[in-house]
Amino acid sequence: MTAHLLIGPVLRRVTGTTATIWVETTAPATVRVEAGSGASGSAPTFSAYGHHYALVIVDGLPENASTAYEVLLEDRPVWPPPESPYPPSVIRTTDHRAGNVRLIFGSCREATPTATGRSLPPDALDAYARRLMAAPDDPDCRPDLIVLLGDQVYADETSAKVRKFLRRRRRDGHPGPDDQVVSFDEYTKLYLESWRDPEIRWLLSTVPSAMIFDDHEIIDDWNTSESWRTDMATTPWWAERIGAGLASYWVYQHLGNLGPDQLAADPLYQKVLAAGDATELLHDFGRAVDDGGRGYQWSYALDLGRTRLVMLDNRCNRVVTPGRREMLPATEWNWFLDQAHGDYDHLVVGSSLPWLMPPAIHHLEAWNERTADSPRPRVAARAEKLRRAFDLEHWAAFGRSFEAMGELFRRLGEGSAGDRVGAGPAYAAPASISVLSGDVHHSYVARVDFGTPVTTPVYQLTCSPVHNQVPAFMRPLMRFSWSRAAAKGVRGLAKSAGVPKPAWTWKREAGPYFGNAVSTLRLAGRAATVRVEGTTKQGDLFEVATVDMNPDAAAGGDRQDGPR
Repeated sequence: MTAHLLIGPVLRRVTGTTATIWVETTAPATVRVEAGSGASGSAPTFSAYGHHYALVIVDGLPENASTAYEVLLEDRPVWPPPESPYPPSVIRTTDHRAGNVRLIFGSCREATPTATGRSLPPDALDAYARRLMAAPDDPDCRPDLIVLLGDQVYADETSAKVRKFLRRRRRDGHPGPDDQVVSFDEYTKLYLESWRDPEIRWLLSTVPSAMIFDDHEIIDDWNTSESWRTDMATTPWWAERIGAGLASYWVYQHLGNLGPDQLAADPLYQKVLAAGDATELLHDFGRAVDDGGRGYQWSYALDLGRTRLVMLDNRCNRVVTPGRREMLPATEWNWFLDQAHGDYDHLVVGSSLPWLMPPAIHHLEAWNERTADSPRPRVAARAEKLRRAFDLEHWAAFGRSFEAMGELFRRLGEGSAGDRVGAGPAYAAPASISVLSGDVHHSYVARVDFGTPVTTPVYQLTCSPVHNQVPAFMRPLMRFSWSRAAAKGVRGLAKSAGVPKPAWTWKREAGPYFGNAVSTLRLAGRAATVRVEGTTKQGDLFEVATVDMNPDAAAGGDRQDGPR
């Protein structure tokens, strides 16, 4: 059987003169990537659940250059397609030691309107791809990395096309809801639908990407609480759903997050390569790692010159035990502390859930967590019901982790060693600390005020959705949640439950903006700037807000920029 290219190529990590490229093919094959006259790499596909994948390591790329590449299956060219209307896919190697880094980021992307059948505003990532196609060599347009912060696919909100496929499957005896995916094979249809979008396919083929999951890749409100996990465990199809969701995420997204050295050290990847057919391995892996922090580490880190990016798992490894809730288990938090300390200029933390929410919502979640831990069963039960009904499960609802994150940033901003065990020498304070987030279907920029002199500015940068929308009736409520009146009122409720006031405050620099958006974080030397761009009805990008994050910039809190 002749193999064809089904999904990809997806350019993932570019480190020095080495790059990794991920593909899915229709049949087993040897995948070869050739870039320019001297760089190449090849890998045989591995199989799982009747699907075929390869992650090719391309070595020998020229330094500080953009090199067009092609993909071959069994020495037969398959990418770029003949008569492609798009610019060539390239691998760009960059010496980031000068300190210039450009990241684009966002979250919550449903597939294209033709796939979903929903009337959504234009896709911001599609719009960005079209702009880059028009000027692929423009240094002011081309990003160094795409950071995708969750809900890259929606397992629980499927398109009409996928629902039709699911109904056939259910009639054939495959268990599960008619409108939600359950098995690995069903998950593959989500990626096929989303990543075959022509503009997105080209964009992912030519700009490196880093990804982390959020709840909709598994199910809405995944791992909200211990009682949620208990209830889901009684659902007949849940064991297959969680196992297939984590296994497919590992194949489609997480593998590409790892660099060549990490891939060589990953025991699961080595077993998968050796197995040929990895179905049983991935089935067992997916079931085993849903264990509340004792399994696989999904968080990871990478450096772009003087910028350190740390991507945090906010979902799978949570500790949800009442009274001991933590966003990261102890071992992973200690790993994060190690990554957060070092010799760099900018710390960028990818967290699918915002660390800093609208203040009124923050106080509500903190109140809810405290009452859910009440010794009075009825009070605790009502609080748990509210937690699950209104999605009160962000960092504020994991209060120990919220406070630890802020304390870490404060100490880093002072240039101290923080609370890391065996921290060793202190490093100079970073030029900036940014938390990139999504999830909440509105975009905003907020700056922290620790109340004491701190050299490093700390920002919450939230960009969501890329392609979705918040119901119109919720927008005034969400906007009101940013107001001082709302914050004061809900803070009184939290105070009545004994919740201490946060040790720092935060103010908006821009937003909230409720349209589809993509944001750009630009780091140049020790300066930092963030720009939020929305989409017009015609599918073009327009500037919503630009914020200078330099320590000397005026705070300018509560500024409202761009159309609403």
